[in-house]
Amino acid sequence: MRTMITTAFVSLDGVVEAPGGEPGYRNSGWTFDGVEFDPAAYELKGREQEESTAMLLGRVSYEAFSPVWPTMTNEFPGYNAMPKYVVSTTLKDDDLVSNWGEITILRSLDDVAALKQTDGGPITIHGSATLNRSMSDAGLIDRYHLLVFPVLLGAGKRLFSDADKDKQKLRLVESEAYPNGIQKLVYDVEHR
Repeated sequence: MRTMITTAFVSLDGVVEAPGGEPGYRNSGWTFDGVEFDPAAYELKGREQEESTAMLLGRVSYEAFSPVWPTMTNEFPGYNAMPKYVVSTTLKDDDLVSNWGEITILRSLDDVAALKQTDGGPITIHGSATLNRSMSDAGLIDRYHLLVFPVLLGAGKRLFSDADKDKQKLRLVESEAYPNGIQKLVYDVEHR
């Protein structure tokens, strides 16, 4: 069985965002706005690229990443080389870029659950707030890699669902606080 790992930049109040910002929110761009850059705080991101064997994305994140990441050969060589899975009910094979390696469209959470049952290493989920919430509610996420930023935003895309569901226990396996206020929190999900 493969390990599904959510990786996210998240505000203290649970808002997630792409590092470059996203349109439509007053505070867009908060991940690099006012937080001093500390390379040590991003060590986890490099480790993810080395340890992951595949990438999982929702349609919206795929459409944001696919025109950019394939050209970032120095920054993302590992991610660019690994297989990608996109969860979408609307994308067609003709919609996929041809310069980003092997890309497979999954049509449902059942398809994601089936992928999780295959042999292979960890799969990292990037961006994809809606997909993350659905996968969490379905019990498909095994680990969270969070870089928590010292900011409260109020509005924005939420990493965690507000569904009325059973409690999901997490076990802290790694943590560190950095001088710029970012905290690294790595949690394993305790499946029943």
